[in-house]
Amino acid sequence: MQRDALRWKLEGLSERDARMPMTPTGTNLLGLVKHVASVTADYLGACVGRPFPEHLAWNDDDAEDNADMWAGPDESLESVLALWDRVWAHADATLEALPLDASAHVPWWGDRGDTTLHRLVVHLIAEIARHAGHADIVRESIDGAAGLRDGVSNLPEGDVQWWAAYVERLRATAEAAGD
Repeated sequence: MQRDALRWKLEGLSERDARMPMTPTGTNLLGLVKHVASVTADYLGACVGRPFPEHLAWNDDDAEDNADMWAGPDESLESVLALWDRVWAHADATLEALPLDASAHVPWWGDRGDTTLHRLVVHLIAEIARHAGHADIVRESIDGAAGLRDGVSNLPEGDVQWWAAYVERLRATAEAAGD
Protein backbone atom coordinates (compact mmCIF):
# COMPACT_ATOMS: atom_id res chain seq x y z
CA MET A 1 0.00 0.00 0.00
CA GLN A 2 2.78 2.48 0.87
CA ARG A 3 4.60 1.72 -2.36
CA ASP A 4 1.43 2.50 -4.33
CA ALA A 5 0.98 5.73 -2.39
CA LEU A 6 4.56 6.77 -3.12
CA ARG A 7 4.15 6.12 -6.84
CA TRP A 8 0.83 7.99 -6.86
CA LYS A 9 2.51 11.13 -5.55
CA LEU A 10 3.96 11.63 -9.06
CA GLU A 11 0.62 11.26 -10.83
CA GLY A 12 -0.38 14.32 -12.82
CA LEU A 13 2.83 16.25 -12.16
CA SER A 14 4.94 17.92 -14.80
CA GLU A 15 8.60 16.95 -15.25
CA ARG A 16 9.51 20.24 -13.57
CA ASP A 17 7.31 19.75 -10.51
CA ALA A 18 8.36 16.10 -10.09
CA ARG A 19 12.03 17.14 -10.04
CA MET A 20 11.80 20.40 -8.12
CA PRO A 21 13.88 20.34 -4.91
CA MET A 22 11.48 21.23 -2.10
CA THR A 23 13.73 21.13 0.97
CA PRO A 24 17.14 22.54 1.91
CA THR A 25 18.61 19.07 1.19
CA GLY A 26 17.02 18.86 -2.27
CA THR A 27 14.26 16.35 -1.54
CA ASN A 28 12.07 15.95 -4.62
CA LEU A 29 9.36 13.49 -5.58
CA LEU A 30 11.06 11.92 -8.57
CA GLY A 31 14.22 11.43 -6.53
CA LEU A 32 12.30 9.75 -3.70
CA VAL A 33 10.76 7.27 -6.14
CA LYS A 34 14.12 6.63 -7.83
CA HIS A 35 15.78 6.11 -4.42
CA VAL A 36 13.16 3.64 -3.20
CA ALA A 37 13.38 1.73 -6.49
CA SER A 38 17.17 1.60 -6.10
CA VAL A 39 17.21 0.31 -2.54
CA THR A 40 14.45 -2.18 -3.32
CA ALA A 41 16.48 -3.50 -6.26
CA ASP A 42 19.42 -4.02 -3.90
CA TYR A 43 17.65 -5.45 -0.86
CA LEU A 44 15.29 -7.77 -2.75
CA GLY A 45 17.85 -8.48 -5.44
CA ALA A 46 21.57 -8.86 -4.86
CA CYS A 47 21.23 -9.15 -1.06
CA VAL A 48 19.23 -12.36 -1.48
CA GLY A 49 21.14 -13.79 -4.44
CA ARG A 50 18.66 -12.61 -7.09
CA PRO A 51 20.35 -9.54 -8.59
CA PHE A 52 18.16 -7.05 -10.39
CA PRO A 53 19.05 -7.60 -14.06
CA GLU A 54 19.69 -3.94 -14.93
CA HIS A 55 22.77 -1.92 -14.08
CA LEU A 56 21.89 1.14 -11.98
CA ALA A 57 24.85 3.43 -12.65
CA TRP A 58 23.99 5.82 -9.81
CA ASN A 59 24.79 3.00 -7.35
CA ASP A 60 28.38 2.59 -8.62
CA ASP A 61 31.19 3.48 -6.21
CA ASP A 62 32.34 6.30 -8.49
CA ALA A 63 28.85 7.79 -8.93
CA GLU A 64 28.14 11.30 -7.78
CA ASP A 65 27.10 11.56 -4.12
CA ASN A 66 23.35 11.26 -3.64
CA ALA A 67 22.86 10.33 -7.33
CA ASP A 68 19.97 8.04 -6.44
CA MET A 69 18.01 10.94 -4.91
CA TRP A 70 17.41 12.92 -8.11
CA ALA A 71 16.80 12.28 -11.78
CA GLY A 72 19.36 13.52 -14.27
CA PRO A 73 18.48 15.21 -17.55
CA ASP A 74 18.48 11.85 -19.36
CA GLU A 75 15.97 10.31 -16.90
CA SER A 76 12.36 11.26 -17.52
CA LEU A 77 9.43 10.94 -15.16
CA GLU A 78 8.18 8.18 -17.44
CA SER A 79 11.51 6.32 -17.38
CA VAL A 80 11.79 6.46 -13.58
CA LEU A 81 8.23 5.16 -13.20
CA ALA A 82 8.98 2.38 -15.70
CA LEU A 83 12.08 1.48 -13.64
CA TRP A 84 9.91 1.49 -10.51
CA ASP A 85 7.52 -0.98 -12.12
CA ARG A 86 10.35 -3.28 -13.27
CA VAL A 87 12.01 -3.21 -9.85
CA TRP A 88 8.76 -4.09 -8.12
CA ALA A 89 8.03 -6.91 -10.57
CA HIS A 90 11.47 -8.30 -9.71
CA ALA A 91 10.92 -7.75 -5.97
CA ASP A 92 7.52 -9.45 -6.07
CA ALA A 93 9.07 -12.42 -7.90
CA THR A 94 11.74 -12.63 -5.20
CA LEU A 95 9.10 -12.63 -2.46
CA GLU A 96 7.23 -15.41 -4.25
CA ALA A 97 10.38 -17.47 -4.88
CA LEU A 98 12.01 -17.35 -1.46
CA PRO A 99 10.84 -18.18 2.05
CA LEU A 100 11.02 -15.39 4.60
CA ASP A 101 13.77 -17.23 6.47
CA ALA A 102 16.00 -17.28 3.36
CA SER A 103 19.53 -16.09 4.05
CA ALA A 104 20.48 -12.60 3.03
CA HIS A 105 23.61 -10.50 3.19
CA VAL A 106 23.71 -6.70 3.22
CA PRO A 107 27.33 -5.61 2.70
CA TRP A 108 26.77 -2.02 3.82
CA TRP A 109 25.35 -3.18 7.17
CA GLY A 110 28.81 -4.24 8.35
CA ASP A 111 28.77 -6.74 11.24
CA ARG A 112 24.97 -6.93 11.05
CA GLY A 113 25.07 -7.81 7.34
CA ASP A 114 24.15 -11.49 7.65
CA THR A 115 20.39 -11.55 8.00
CA THR A 116 17.19 -12.96 6.49
CA LEU A 117 14.74 -11.97 3.81
CA HIS A 118 12.20 -11.37 6.59
CA ARG A 119 14.39 -8.69 8.17
CA LEU A 120 14.94 -7.06 4.78
CA VAL A 121 11.19 -6.93 4.17
CA VAL A 122 10.61 -5.29 7.56
CA HIS A 123 13.44 -2.84 6.84
CA LEU A 124 11.93 -1.99 3.44
CA ILE A 125 8.46 -1.47 4.90
CA ALA A 126 9.94 1.15 7.24
CA GLU A 127 12.04 2.71 4.45
CA ILE A 128 9.09 2.99 2.07
CA ALA A 129 6.74 4.36 4.73
CA ARG A 130 9.33 6.96 5.72
CA HIS A 131 9.74 8.15 2.16
CA ALA A 132 6.00 8.02 1.46
CA GLY A 133 5.62 10.43 4.38
CA HIS A 134 8.24 12.71 2.86
CA ALA A 135 6.37 12.51 -0.44
CA ASP A 136 3.08 13.46 1.27
CA ILE A 137 4.59 16.71 2.49
CA VAL A 138 6.46 17.47 -0.72
CA ARG A 139 3.39 16.87 -2.92
CA GLU A 140 1.17 18.97 -0.65
CA SER A 141 3.75 21.76 -0.94
CA ILE A 142 3.61 21.57 -4.74
CA ASP A 143 -0.12 21.58 -5.42
CA GLY A 144 -2.04 20.80 -2.25
CA ALA A 145 -2.67 17.13 -3.14
CA ALA A 146 -2.68 15.08 0.06
CA GLY A 147 -3.57 11.60 1.11
CA LEU A 148 -3.07 7.94 0.46
CA ARG A 149 -4.44 7.91 -3.09
CA ASP A 150 -6.65 9.96 -5.37
CA GLY A 151 -9.91 10.70 -3.56
CA VAL A 152 -8.68 9.41 -0.17
CA SER A 153 -7.02 12.24 1.72
CA ASN A 154 -7.48 10.86 5.25
CA LEU A 155 -7.97 14.50 6.26
CA PRO A 156 -11.04 16.33 7.59
CA GLU A 157 -13.30 17.46 4.76
CA GLY A 158 -12.87 21.19 5.22
CA ASP A 159 -13.15 23.75 2.47
CA VAL A 160 -10.47 26.34 1.69
CA GLN A 161 -11.75 28.73 4.38
CA TRP A 162 -11.88 25.96 7.00
CA TRP A 163 -8.26 24.99 6.27
CA ALA A 164 -7.10 28.61 6.31
CA ALA A 165 -8.74 29.13 9.70
CA TYR A 166 -7.28 25.88 11.00
CA VAL A 167 -3.76 26.80 9.92
CA GLU A 168 -4.16 30.28 11.39
CA ARG A 169 -5.25 28.73 14.71
CA LEU A 170 -2.14 26.52 14.68
CA ARG A 171 0.04 29.54 13.84
CA ALA A 172 -1.47 31.58 16.68
CA THR A 173 -0.95 28.70 19.12
CA ALA A 174 2.69 28.39 18.06
CA GLU A 175 3.25 32.16 18.38
CA ALA A 176 1.66 32.17 21.85
CA ALA A 177 4.04 29.42 22.94
CA GLY A 178 7.00 31.76 22.40
CA ASP A 179 10.60 30.69 22.07
